[in-house]
Amino acid sequence: MADGRRLDVPRGSARGLGSYLRLDPDAVGRFAEGIARFLGTGRFLAVQTIIVVVWIVLNVAAVRLRWDPYPFILLNLAFSTQAAYAAPLILLAQNRQADRDRVQAEEDRARAAQTRADTEYVARELAALRVAIGELATRDFIRGELTRLAGDEAEEADKRERKRRKQAERAERERRESVG
Repeated sequence: MADGRRLDVPRGSARGLGSYLRLDPDAVGRFAEGIARFLGTGRFLAVQTIIVVVWIVLNVAAVRLRWDPYPFILLNLAFSTQAAYAAPLILLAQNRQADRDRVQAEEDRARAAQTRADTEYVARELAALRVAIGELATRDFIRGELTRLAGDEAEEADKRERKRRKQAERAERERRESVG
């Protein structure tokens, strides 16, 4: 502590390579995915094959244009460089895809849980409605009761009519007896 530095306080900002290279991870990821998509196409394989064939033909057949003679060391160096950059870019693209798949799986699980909860709620509501309907009168029950009541009404009307006739007959007899 003689020099006045405190261990619990961070030092001032040190200038490292990371502070000069501030790259947007999403931009780098999108670039890597674009390269990975292109490297996985038939067009890339066709173009690369054409370039290699032309390279070899020119270096074997054209005597004046031999910039890379037979062992084709420059061509091998180009392939090595391409592989050195392609592999990490493809891995970066795969990692981003794995992250997207993980997020999608979590969303699917949440959606499935919500759907399950909604389904269970609807099932409980349907069961409650079935119990409530079981306690209510159904259409057939009401129709049967109305038919029975209508039949009872007809019987009661018949009884009233017979009773009225009897009273009318009794009144007629009494009138005849009193007149007679």
